[in-house]
Amino acid sequence: MAFTAEHEQMRATVARFVENEINPNVEEWENAACFPAHQVFKKLGDLGLLGIKYDQDYGGLGLDFSYSMVMAEETGLVHCGAIPMAIGVQTDMCTPALNRFGSDELKADYLAPAIAGDMVGCLGVSEASAGSDVASIKTHARVEGDDYIINGSKMWITNGLQADWCCLLANTGDSTGHDNKSLIIVPMDAAGIEKQKIDKIGMHASDTGQLFFDNVRVPRRNLVGTEGMGFAMQMMQFQEERLWIAANALKHLDRTIDLTIEYTRNRKAFGKSLLDNQVIHFRLAELRTEVEALRALTWSATWDYVGGKDVTRLASMAKLKTGRLLREVNDTCLQYWGGMGFTADNPVSRAYRDDRLASIGGGADEVMLGIICKYEGTLPKSR
Repeated sequence: MAFTAEHEQMRATVARFVENEINPNVEEWENAACFPAHQVFKKLGDLGLLGIKYDQDYGGLGLDFSYSMVMAEETGLVHCGAIPMAIGVQTDMCTPALNRFGSDELKADYLAPAIAGDMVGCLGVSEASAGSDVASIKTHARVEGDDYIINGSKMWITNGLQADWCCLLANTGDSTGHDNKSLIIVPMDAAGIEKQKIDKIGMHASDTGQLFFDNVRVPRRNLVGTEGMGFAMQMMQFQEERLWIAANALKHLDRTIDLTIEYTRNRKAFGKSLLDNQVIHFRLAELRTEVEALRALTWSATWDYVGGKDVTRLASMAKLKTGRLLREVNDTCLQYWGGMGFTADNPVSRAYRDDRLASIGGGADEVMLGIICKYEGTLPKSR
């Protein structure tokens, strides 16, 4: 498959938005450790960029997933990792299951405002003792009449402090299997919800919260799909999230390499530029090659996904490679910047801090390896 003129128009629109509306404000938002999500999302919603792949009946553009991936790739031009991540949560992490399995009423109440940028969403899966091990979550929703009563907590929730609603994964049964979990849309102004900000080593402009649910009452009609199918729906949702992570890294990686080439060309040491050292220009060429390989893998998986294929294996490979490559590129490039790379306001040091999350969030590297091994048939028989 190939990119169309419409893909390129989408690419140009997103790049222009990043240049005009986001990058001029990044330093301010990073220093404030928060960005105005409602303000930014409303502008994105007005351009149709929050519902690219969603039904036109709810304000979406009705395009296929490849257009959403174009947006993911172009938001990699943002000069930090926090804001693209927050946008990605809205477009590709907390809304896919709602769009695919939610009732018309639920989509009208939550998906349509999210697409328009009138509401900010978040995804409530991880807990303090259950991150990549999704099956171990403890948050529970018990039925009482026409309501669910929710108790528990969620950890590391992007957009958690500003969100208007949460796509929450909770246990709705007493069994220990995967079939006791459900996805429920929880309005974040419901009584019994408390929020606490989490400080992080990077992603400073992203409001990351811990959420506490104390007898929170939510109508049972806020159930996404059917009860007991939440785990399966979340696993589907993860595939789009993992491809988004890979696509979003591509131009971010390119920028780090570009900045390092420029710096090492101009930085003189021992009578010549750093870039004149073969060990440096060979290494940068090698890293660029790795980025192009990741780009090919990511888009190959995307085209297969658009064609209706199961891309769990390829998406897991892309996610794994993304986390590893971000660590490798950022660490190598920071070394070539020397002492300047260790200053807090250096773009490469910010990438070093922000991008470390990619090997953890959305499924840790080790989880990706386990999935890949399962598809390759290399897991021990006892598993």
